[in-house]
Amino acid sequence: MLKTRIVTALLLVAGLALILFALPPLAALLTFAAIAALAAWEWGGLMKQDQPARVMYAFVLMLFCWQLTVAAQPLVPVLLGVAVAFWLLVVPLWFRFKWRLAGNDFLAYVLGGLVILATWAAMVALHAVSTWLMLAAMALVWVADIAAYFAGRTFGKHKLAPNISPGKTWEGVAGAVVGVLIYGGIVLTFTPLKEALRLPVPLIVLLLLLLTAVSVMGDLFESLLKRQAGIKDSSSLLPGHGGVLDRIDALTSTLPLAALILHFVQR
Repeated sequence: MLKTRIVTALLLVAGLALILFALPPLAALLTFAAIAALAAWEWGGLMKQDQPARVMYAFVLMLFCWQLTVAAQPLVPVLLGVAVAFWLLVVPLWFRFKWRLAGNDFLAYVLGGLVILATWAAMVALHAVSTWLMLAAMALVWVADIAAYFAGRTFGKHKLAPNISPGKTWEGVAGAVVGVLIYGGIVLTFTPLKEALRLPVPLIVLLLLLLTAVSVMGDLFESLLKRQAGIKDSSSLLPGHGGVLDRIDALTSTLPLAALILHFVQR
């Protein structure tokens, strides 16, 4: 399993690098749309929908991606704002009341559209400014995840959400915070990306803390949906890694916030 996981990860990294740095920008946009469509197909699985409904949902979501690109770009900041409000205001209540997707099809489809479409829009917006900026935002999530894993394994005693994800601890969250602050300090000190954020240091620290918090929420949210659906992975599309949603769970919450922050900074 570990060998399969490593091979898949290397192939994904190589493929992403090829698409972002060796192919025309259109290839990246099409790739982002494909990721969104696959995530939508998996979301239908979380809703326990049959294959025709899942495929149709993926197709419809790709149409929304296309429409946002060609005819409704001014609506992107609104979409990002609604998504951020969902993560900050609704998801904590979702954790509290353990709401479910299955059996509430219309709202579940709308919710999936919001989460996935906003993630796609954030990737496109960040990529339009700088490929490296998009990768830096994604790397923040990866740093948080890795730091949380090792801190949790080493120091973890107090469970974060035992009924949702028993392996996560508050010590892991603290490790994620430390890792992200160190990562943010390095990026903003030694890379050209510091020019993209002309903000006071205390505000940058607060934003890094907020991004870390929502990354944890994104991870927990997908874990809850999978637990409620009675499945371990969102699909088996990525050998050793599960599905697309399993790989972008924390990105779905973090990237829209990062893109919205950038939108206001650049105004």
